[in-house]
Amino acid sequence: MTSVGRILVICTGNVCRSPYIERRLRQLLAGTDAVVESAGTRALVGSDLEPGSSAVLTAVGADSAGFASRQLVPAMLDEADIVITATQQHRGDAVALHPRALRKTFTLGELADLVRGADLAAEARSAPEGMPWAAVVAAVARGRRGLNPARSADEADIYDPYGRGPEAYDRMSHEIESQISVVADALRPPSI
Repeated sequence: MTSVGRILVICTGNVCRSPYIERRLRQLLAGTDAVVESAGTRALVGSDLEPGSSAVLTAVGADSAGFASRQLVPAMLDEADIVITATQQHRGDAVALHPRALRKTFTLGELADLVRGADLAAEARSAPEGMPWAAVVAAVARGRRGLNPARSADEADIYDPYGRGPEAYDRMSHEIESQISVVADALRPPSI
């Protein structure tokens, strides 16, 4: 079995969007050795998940317990095999903090677009021995940039529900759910 590797998810406060994506990826990648974590560019360090995010996670059957917000630091970016951000701004912030992360950092929507339709089984056969699968997925996605029209900022960014009501968290959940299964499927190594 190929090791999945380390997946880092980033948003601003690390209490709404990135924890939601983190916990959903953990759920969807259950049974693998994937290490899925999240952090914020301006984290509310030590804070619990926002109740609205917790509610929509529970609604999709994901575990929201035991979460604590973390501040993004360069070492996290260095250790990650792939970095997934909630918005284009978060992607820019991550790359500004650790420029070498450029090659492995994608918004959730961009990553979904880039891996959709990719022949990942062929990539698995030609991947270097011992390379974490998440790093292979990042390389495939990077190589497919320019094949699809880029999303507009409105389409690329996951809506920020922080400080808003239940409808805002439902919108965030819907935007994430419309893309996350494509990404999770890509991050699960094919059996070859």
